[in-house]
Amino acid sequence: MSRMFNPPHPGEVLREWIPETMTVTDAAGALKLSRVMLSKILNGRAGISAEMALRLSQWLATSPDLWLGMQSQYDLWQAKQKPSVAIQPLERLVA
Repeated sequence: MSRMFNPPHPGEVLREWIPETMTVTDAAGALKLSRVMLSKILNGRAGISAEMALRLSQWLATSPDLWLGMQSQYDLWQAKQKPSVAIQPLERLVA
């Protein structure tokens, strides 16, 4: 079984894709969203929604699945860091 180690928030990855010469305001304008929203994503305070994944895929010529997958891995890792609730497995009837 492979272990997943603290995956980066997709906003951290997105930061690497935005050219150093481009401001957050310019990037937000290109993505047709507010500077505040993009800043929240870049700083890990907001996640990548399906709509945002579509925008990023159009802007960066990537797959929306790339962005949603990163978000999903990040969310799952974060959830696994919290104490788990004891859930009784469903008993299935054998025919």
